[in-house]
Formats: sequence, structure tokens, C-alpha cells
Amino acid sequence: MRKKLVAGNWKMNGSLTENEALINSLIHRSARFQSVQVAVIPPYPYLAQAQQLLHSSTIVWGAQDVSLETGYGAFTGEVNAGMLKDFGCEYVIVGHSERRQRHHETDQQVARKAKIAVDNHLKPIVCVGETLAEREKGETLSVLSRQIDAVLNTLAIEQLQQVVLAYEPIWAIGTGKSATVQQVQEVHQTLRQRVESLDWVSAQELNILYGGSVKPSNALELMSLPDVDGALVGGASLVAEDFIAIIEAAA
Repeated sequence: MRKKLVAGNWKMNGSLTENEALINSLIHRSARFQSVQVAVIPPYPYLAQAQQLLHSSTIVWGAQDVSLETGYGAFTGEVNAGMLKDFGCEYVIVGHSERRQRHHETDQQVARKAKIAVDNHLKPIVCVGETLAEREKGETLSVLSRQIDAVLNTLAIEQLQQVVLAYEPIWAIGTGKSATVQQVQEVHQTLRQRVESLDWVSAQELNILYGGSVKPSNALELMSLPDVDGALVGGASLVAEDFIAIIEAAA
């Protein structure tokens, strides 16, 4: 049976003081959600702090992106997978809609980042999702198929079990809107079936997270869906009580 994963994407938020208070609150409550894997994903500068505070807890941590550069050298502003491993990261987000839109990352670049992560023993949380215009034109499933196929065509079959998928409808991120449970289940089921067409075992082990404005008020309903295996949480992950409520809904 798949163990649910709830990951908090802090985006460009946090400070040393705020982070310590938040992480300590999570550690204090962590005994209450042993059946769920919890991860925090802070900005790069706070990875050392996360490692220091969380190293003896059941909570893991990760990074918000990884460089396409696999070596070391004259790549100002880049952070490679080896550096993330130095700080104990277990997960790394790739292909978040904000990276795809603001930094014009292509499906192929996202797929390469996913492979770089797996090759370096990091678990990529691969984000896929459609815009409002694409959903209104009935293109949701074709857009998601294009995005996930780039990854599936890049990874070896035996690497698929190291991947986490996160469905984040772009129109529902940070807007307070959320897809209906029927829409979420349809997409998650389609994603699992696409992986199943390549490898049944990987599809059964695959965690598919929902990442569109997850909050305490809708978490329980979302987590009860058969193909929703947790959440990639944005703003609510910065508020200890809200994040804990979402984790408990997944338990």
C-alpha cells in the first residue's frame, strides 16, 4: 500500500526565526502522523537549517529546483544535484508551474532534471498541470500527457519507482480555487494509467500528489480519493496549524 506524502513548498518565503518556529512545531507534532511521510521544501539558503533541525526526526526535506548542469564550474547562480545531496535532501521539485512560466522551462528540460535527480539518488516531484485556457478548450488530458510523456520517455523503466508526480492545475494555484474532486480523480487516474501502460508495478507504487490550493477545509475530501496519494502544499505549509491539519487529513 502506498504511503501518502505531504510536502510543503515554501516557495520564496521564510527567515531563520520563522523557519525554526515552524519546524519545531512540526517536530513536536510528528508522532501524530507517523503513517504519512512529511517533507519540507525551503529555499536553498535554508537547507542547512532544515538539515540541522530535522536530521533526527521522521520529517525529510528537499529543494525547490535542481540545475541542468551536472558538473561544477562557471555556472553562476546554479545549484547542482550533488550540492543538494550534501545537505541531505531527499526530494527535489522539478517543473513547477512557476518555473515553467517564469523561466520558460520546457517539457524536455523538466524531464532532464527529473533524470538528473534520479541519477543522483534524489526523488523528483515532477509537477504537471494545465492553464485555465487549456482546461476551457478541453485540452487538459492532452497537455498532461505531453508533460508526463517527456519524463517517461527520458527515464528508464526501473527508475520510475523513484518519481513522484504532482498535479497542480495552474488556474488553482494561489487563487483559492480548487479543482472539483471529480476533476482531480479523473486526472490522477489518467496519470496512473499512463505509467501503468509502461510498468504495472511502478504505477501501483507511484505517489501522485494534488497541488492546487490545498487547505484544511478541502484536504480530507481530496485525500479520500483513490488515486490521490498526498499533497504538494503551498501557502498553507507556512502556517503550522494548517499544515498539520492537512497532514492529519492524509493519515
